[in-house]
Amino acid sequence: MLEARAAVRSLKEYHPPLGGRVGLRLDFNENTVGCSPRVLECLRRLEFDELARYPERESVERQVASHLGVDPAGLLLTNGVDEAIHLICETYLEPGDEVLIVVPTFSMYEIYAAATGAQVITIPAGPEFRYPSDAVLALATARTRLIAIANPNNPTGTVVPRADLLRTLRAVPDAAVLVDEAYFDFYGESLLAEVAKFPNLFVARTFSKAYGLAGLRIGVLVGNAAQMAMVRRVGSPYNVNAVALACLPEALSDQDYIRQYVAEVRQGRELLEEELRSLKLRFWPSQANFVLVRIGERHTAFVDAMRDRGILVRDRSGDSGCDGCVRISVGSNAQTKQLIPALREAVRAIAVAGAPA
Repeated sequence: MLEARAAVRSLKEYHPPLGGRVGLRLDFNENTVGCSPRVLECLRRLEFDELARYPERESVERQVASHLGVDPAGLLLTNGVDEAIHLICETYLEPGDEVLIVVPTFSMYEIYAAATGAQVITIPAGPEFRYPSDAVLALATARTRLIAIANPNNPTGTVVPRADLLRTLRAVPDAAVLVDEAYFDFYGESLLAEVAKFPNLFVARTFSKAYGLAGLRIGVLVGNAAQMAMVRRVGSPYNVNAVALACLPEALSDQDYIRQYVAEVRQGRELLEEELRSLKLRFWPSQANFVLVRIGERHTAFVDAMRDRGILVRDRSGDSGCDGCVRISVGSNAQTKQLIPALREAVRAIAVAGAPA
């Protein structure tokens, strides 16, 4: 009887709760107000023949490379960051190789790596979800072929100091180091300029968060040109659809729109963290467009109470070290004004321990 590979049969499954998402979507870290109006206008202008022919990435890749200030030969547009992770795993991992991942973090690192038959070694984050640089490097061996790092990290919003990232790159020259900068726009610090110095460095970005293009599924992977030539071999020549390729240049051209949205998210993040302090709830200061907060044993009731008030938030209690935690995304100023009173009501409604009555 036909069977899937053993590595696939033993994979953890990822089940995003995408059904019935009615209300203010603060559960998936998406852009909460939508893409630039220029993107919508581009969609209206699309002609039938643009959808009838195979998409061509190259010219858009040159535009993105210019925007990022990198060598076009070292850049690949991908079907979201998910595909970038998948391609790195398919390019460099074989059964028996080792992959180091600090948890909690984005689950697709482990899923794509394990699917190759590689051994995934998970390392618990340090106190306050700090990146345990010493512990990671102590576990690195000649079999280590990939270290995946989200910076800022999801679901914690914490960041890895630049010095620790550079230390890791120098310590494992024979391993790919993937720095996932999906939330870069809300943080502002990047390792992109180091790609020219480290052949083992790969930086991924997405246009799903600040740019509001999650539905178009488009991201970018940047690395050493020689290494990226190998990565391209395992990818499809038509991985990014024609609609996404048509819209991305318009999204990039409207940086005022991006700056305004990011500014509002940062303001909202500060207001949310201030409110959590006043409610005496434990949270971790974030550099992303979300905040992780510990609700405690009533985390499920809190998620339900927020939904009853028209706001969706994400239960992360199942993640390593996140028992009783809920992640709350941040949106525009108007949405933050809607969030804060609903948060107060929900906390009081479920009588969270430590919160004022």
